[in-house]
Amino acid sequence: MDPDTEVERIFRHEHEEEDDEEEKKKKMRPPSSYGSMKSDSDVMEDEEDEEEGAAAAVFSPPLPVVLPNSSAQEATGMQMVRSDSPETLFTMTTEQTKPPGAVVIDTRMSDIEPPSEDDEDDMDEELVTHSPEPPEFVEPDDSMQDDENSQPGKLHPEQSLPHVFKSIQNVLSSLTKEELFSFKMWFYQWESEITLQQVMEGDMLDFVDRILEILGPDRALLHTINTLESVRNKPAADELRKQCERALIRFNLKQYLIRKHQVIREGVVRAGKQNLLEHVYVEPQISTCCYGGVDPSHEFLPHPPTPLQVPSPDTFVCLNNLFRRQKADGQPVRTVLTTGIPGIGMTVSVGKFCLDWAELVANRDLQFVLKMSFRTLWLLRNKPRSAMEVIEYSNHHCKGMKYLEEEDCKFLVIMDSFDCYQASLDWENAPVINDNYTQAHPDVLIVNIIRGTVLRGARIWILGRQAAVSQIPSQHIDFVTEIQGFSDEMKDEFLTKRFCDADLAAKIVAHYKRLPMLRLLTRQPFVCWMVATVFERCYRYQGYGTHPPRLTPFYISIMIVQTNRKLQFYCNKGENELKWSSDDKHLVLKIGKMAFKMLEKNVSVFCEGDLKEYGLKLTDVVVLSGMCTELPAASDGKRTFCFIHFTFQEFMAAMYVFSMFRSESKNVLGNDSPGLHMPKIFTSKEQTKSAAGLVQCALERTLKSRFGHYDLFLRFLCGMLSPDCHDNQLSGFLYGHKAPKVGGLDKVQELLEETIQTAQEKYRDRVENLKECLREMIQEDE
Repeated sequence: MDPDTEVERIFRHEHEEEDDEEEKKKKMRPPSSYGSMKSDSDVMEDEEDEEEGAAAAVFSPPLPVVLPNSSAQEATGMQMVRSDSPETLFTMTTEQTKPPGAVVIDTRMSDIEPPSEDDEDDMDEELVTHSPEPPEFVEPDDSMQDDENSQPGKLHPEQSLPHVFKSIQNVLSSLTKEELFSFKMWFYQWESEITLQQVMEGDMLDFVDRILEILGPDRALLHTINTLESVRNKPAADELRKQCERALIRFNLKQYLIRKHQVIREGVVRAGKQNLLEHVYVEPQISTCCYGGVDPSHEFLPHPPTPLQVPSPDTFVCLNNLFRRQKADGQPVRTVLTTGIPGIGMTVSVGKFCLDWAELVANRDLQFVLKMSFRTLWLLRNKPRSAMEVIEYSNHHCKGMKYLEEEDCKFLVIMDSFDCYQASLDWENAPVINDNYTQAHPDVLIVNIIRGTVLRGARIWILGRQAAVSQIPSQHIDFVTEIQGFSDEMKDEFLTKRFCDADLAAKIVAHYKRLPMLRLLTRQPFVCWMVATVFERCYRYQGYGTHPPRLTPFYISIMIVQTNRKLQFYCNKGENELKWSSDDKHLVLKIGKMAFKMLEKNVSVFCEGDLKEYGLKLTDVVVLSGMCTELPAASDGKRTFCFIHFTFQEFMAAMYVFSMFRSESKNVLGNDSPGLHMPKIFTSKEQTKSAAGLVQCALERTLKSRFGHYDLFLRFLCGMLSPDCHDNQLSGFLYGHKAPKVGGLDKVQELLEETIQTAQEKYRDRVENLKECLREMIQEDE
């Protein structure tokens, strides 16, 4: 055909009525996640032309037509816009690669606006008619991909939209007309979000464009493969699966992680009561300074017996930026260690990190995120295995994956629950393994993974309790972080986000702040969740909230939950098998005895030698119990430990004293303060057998103490005397279900009331705490 005739045919503007219909179709098209086919730059050029008053003459001068293979393509002055198809990222690329001064011709419109006067001199330039093949993809600038952290990362080329687009198009282009028609009909029948009109309209590029827009790259790719298999074209399906294997593995991993972490498991799972993680998650403070993670705040003691350091706000780092850090030599970190006290939120943080990766919120440059829990490694200790076998066992979508051996493969292996691996590791003498397929005992495998001789290209994220991870040599760790918990603002945000009822959320926030110690304790996300759960249930009853909450029930719940977690995660007990054995009870009582002896000495830190004195094992107390943690090593290298909070030490001491009184009728407090005059409401013979005698001994110690370290101890002891605590909460755990209730509480109440009266003059600063002790014992929850 004559070139002049061809150009006239292209720019002939006849079908005016069809233009209106096409405009209506455009308006009815669903909003594209990739934009509209006509980009913003075209619209801006049109507006500029209108403002400049471009002439409205018909474009008629003939132009020479050059085929795409012609060498004149480099001098093109115009580009074609595909007809009536939703924009993908290629349209953005077209705008980026458009030569300066080029005219964009929209073939969707029958009426072509004339070029501006500035372009009339360029009419002799050659017009290039492009083929349906999309232009080469140009990666957008980082500024176009920034998330709130300004570091979302870039997808691997084989996992990106352009690669999926080209792969689908290439495979479908090989089909015959009949095969393509059959494919489209099957595709339409099994995908409810696409209409028959959307499937049949346009050419191949329009079809691929449209399914990527509506379904997204992952679903479009998977559905295309399944449809090819349904129409019995397995060779085409296998070819597409081979071309997009890296993208398919990522998609399967994403789906697995979303299913695993999208719904957060909190406490006892109730049908229909699950919460989505993104709806309740509040990111805790994560510090690069590891001081033990113990909060030194206290209601009565301005400073704990042993000074504790607190990291400054400038050391905090974002969760998604852990693997954006660099070492001193400028190289990216390989091994990151994250630790914290029990209940601080390590498990939930891992879930949020995985969910953000799976939903392309952050760390998109990580091609794969793989789980390799130490709990799984502990269960696989029966025979030697290779690193790839363990990865395939934990991530069954990765079977036969070859990409981990490639130098440019950037992937992350999450090794959480280090405390679940209860064997000691030989870091110096373990044999060296240099590849991912050599089988070895899990002890040896772990050492080589952390050394970096196995899974060399991986980023390794290790999480565990401080007393467990402290055995890892520092030269194998590039970056250490510690989860500090919630700030005051985060606590309120956490409690507010959980509830659709704003009034209920406001009541719960105001209610927990009425108790100073509870406000300090909610720094732990676990306790914050407990507050939300308990108060939500309590506010169902009319009249609740008149009195401040009691403190003792929360501490009892913490002890019970941590002990049950030990049975479940470290002893592999099921949810219906969490019955405390005599060994479990003795362990709790021994820890309580140690806490009591430390309280008598007014110390809050202990060492391994102290544990032996009470017949305790280091691992049982500081790793498995969930009640203690390890502090940073002292200057002399000696390992030191403490309770998760100083108030928890006071609680465990009170629990031990009460248990000895109830179970063995012993008053371990004695009467060592004869010089202190207390009300005499019972005879000396009853002193060691009655609850009032026990409380009087505790009162004597409390009022005699100059440091105030018995104040909360007394409050917890009085709280234990409440039937709601010792006969309800602790029944079935520390005590049998048929154990008799503690009697003589009326005399204890009389003793406390008289003490409050007599203390108005001599112990005026202790009066408020004494009133709280009385309330802990006699107040009944509504």
